Amino acid sequence: MHATEFVRSYFDAWNHCDPKAVADHLAADGVYCDIPENARSSRDELIVGLKDFFSAHRHRYELIGEILEGESSIAFQYRMRPLAAFARGESSGASGAYRGAEFIALRGDAALTITDYYDAPLAAQPAPPLAVPRPRNAQRPKYAKSGLDGARLIKHKNRLQQIMQSEQLYLQCDLSLPRLAKAVGCSVNHLSQVINAGCNANFFDYLNRLRIDHAKRLLANRASRAHSVLEIALSVGFNSNSAFYAAFKKQVGQTPAQYRRAQALVSGAKPPPASPRRRSQPSSRRSR
Repeated sequence: MHATEFVRSYFDAWNHCDPKAVADHLAADGVYCDIPENARSSRDELIVGLKDFFSAHRHRYELIGEILEGESSIAFQYRMRPLAAFARGESSGASGAYRGAEFIALRGDAALTITDYYDAPLAAQPAPPLAVPRPRNAQRPKYAKSGLDGARLIKHKNRLQQIMQSEQLYLQCDLSLPRLAKAVGCSVNHLSQVINAGCNANFFDYLNRLRIDHAKRLLANRASRAHSVLEIALSVGFNSNSAFYAAFKKQVGQTPAQYRRAQALVSGAKPPPASPRRRSQPSSRRSR
């Protein structure tokens, strides 16, 4: 998708206050990074957060200047002002207006990461350069208006850990944030906050962390040596070998095969053989 088309569609989703349409610009494993809030959201988490945001706030989002396009990246500045002020034709420096910049890393037609920076309310200042602005309300406690106090956060976190240990829900490849919230017994928004603040991860990374830890146990277990890496990947909740390899190497620093061989050497067992290389077959034709 062309950068201009992507940004037009993205702004359209924000201006229609459509959480799913905004999140649909992310890849399935994409992450939205809110820098001033120090928060990372998966697609499901972003939808939940935007539902709450759009229910309380209506804004008009406008592009400032040109869209900068790289080989697999997009960057642009934007202005956000209250919809009522926009409808009344008030200037972009009106009270309640904000400005920011977004940096988007693409994979194909979808965003692998959307990094959002935004600044303090506009006050008839010149447009800033495309750089990191000062955080908005830097001293404001994260989730201050969520209704989730520290005691309940700890309670939900303990319940989450208990469920994950006893029921191992992370092994389900189709586990979603709403389903997990129902199992924990809290709202989706509160569970997202528990994972972000209590586990220092977004939902996607949190699941991967548990799945990789489980896979490491299987790879180190002699009884599992008959199983291929793909079989182990599927058994711990991944849908593809490539996604498993990428997540495993990111967390462990080795590929699953390297980790398995290293564990076999540590235990004194014979390491599994490397996959044989396919040998070229001689031609059946005789040279003339």
